[in-house]
Amino acid sequence: MNRKTFAILLAFLCMGFGDAVGPFVGLAKEQFALSNFEAQLIAFMGFIMFGLLSVPMGLVQDRTGKKFVLMLGLSIALVGLVLPLFGLSSYALFLLTILLLGAGAAILQVAGNPIMRDVSEPGKYSRNLSFGQFIKAIGSLSGSLIPFAAAKWMGMDWKVLFPIYVASLLITLIIIALTRIQEVKADKEPATLASCFSLLSNRFVLLMVLGIFVYVGIEICLSSGVPILLSSHYGIDLKTWGLLGNAFFFIAILTGRFLGSVILSWVKPQSFFRVTVALSVLGLLLIFVDNQVVTLAGVFITGLGFANIFPLIFSITVDSMPERANEISGLMVTAIAGGAFIPPLMGLLADATSVRFGFIVPLAGIAFIALLTMVKPKTQS
Repeated sequence: MNRKTFAILLAFLCMGFGDAVGPFVGLAKEQFALSNFEAQLIAFMGFIMFGLLSVPMGLVQDRTGKKFVLMLGLSIALVGLVLPLFGLSSYALFLLTILLLGAGAAILQVAGNPIMRDVSEPGKYSRNLSFGQFIKAIGSLSGSLIPFAAAKWMGMDWKVLFPIYVASLLITLIIIALTRIQEVKADKEPATLASCFSLLSNRFVLLMVLGIFVYVGIEICLSSGVPILLSSHYGIDLKTWGLLGNAFFFIAILTGRFLGSVILSWVKPQSFFRVTVALSVLGLLLIFVDNQVVTLAGVFITGLGFANIFPLIFSITVDSMPERANEISGLMVTAIAGGAFIPPLMGLLADATSVRFGFIVPLAGIAFIALLTMVKPKTQS
């Protein structure tokens, strides 16, 4: 691995910190005595900035470069994570922290996914992006494993995450600043808001953007809902073993992304897309079985299936129109705002029925993504 790739992979690790919003939902629900809907507003705050910032940052990136935008994202996330170091006394302050963390993560996604193409060999972008998402999953997993270890073995609470994340962001920011990256620039006029949104007239791009919107929303439904399900239905302590159920989901994602980065060396992305979605459907159906072992097996299988959906949708779309990579990246990362809107729907359904029945929301989402596996690219200049 060369130094440039290592620097980008560190940025992917920091992207994963934004996924700590998932386990934060259950932890904050207990600490601040929130309803399911109020708790899922944490996910809303964590992901709404993807909807607001991604297209504008894609346009900025087209003019200033991906490295600049990458460093900007790291800096904003750093500011957000420094706030809790001075005390986390209220739900409102916590929402501000999550808002800034989400803004930083949104900007990192805009720059990180396409800049991986700049450091990839021809034909290896899907593979390398899956490996980058594997590294991101390590960051995602830390949001569950670190609080679990702190509570179980060190007598500390989940807020120990914040100084660890601050140190990691600082190190990554310094390494990125010292790394020279040769960015590939398309021979075209700089992107505009109109040129960016004009891509949505391409049916393939529109459907794939909707796919990202739905996928991210249902992934957050799983990462936030699994600990609550294990606590409410099986009496598992939320702060320890309940969090480990969330970690189980991200371990599956971690495993799936590593395997995906290997498999994609010899399997076409479109074919692998169909397989990974089918696995996701199977896993989600198992979660509805009222048995703890079967439920956990379903969580793990769902994680394996979910693992490569995001990088596959992203890379398949960018590879269909590489000259529009920055604009596509802005649209795709805007669609991550699905993480803001879909989990509250699950929370409302869970409040009205039961936590388990709330998983109908991610099941419906994966059914939509299954339809996307049959859609073929249509290029547009």
